[in-house]
Amino acid sequence: MNASKVAAAALALSLILSSASAFAQAAMANGEVKKIDEAAGKITLKHGPIKSLDMEEEMTMVFRVQDPAMLKQVKVGDRVKFDAERAPAGITVTKIQKGK
Repeated sequence: MNASKVAAAALALSLILSSASAFAQAAMANGEVKKIDEAAGKITLKHGPIKSLDMEEEMTMVFRVQDPAMLKQVKVGDRVKFDAERAPAGITVTKIQKGK
């Protein structure tokens, strides 16, 4: 394979990976931290639609967190992006990051 084909393949792979990352970011729900209960491993979020859970309404909910260490990354008042899924113990935040 010549250098131009390798460069084209690398560019194509780079574009695919950046598109996948952008899609994952877009799929995350937006919210605002209202309360953190580290002892119980729970977080209260005021959030918009959560498409992955078929929730279209804005509401404030208490979520369990998959990893209690996530609660140390945010504080009350922070705007966040998060992923959540249905689990046997209830709806659980699986990923959270400060929003912009």
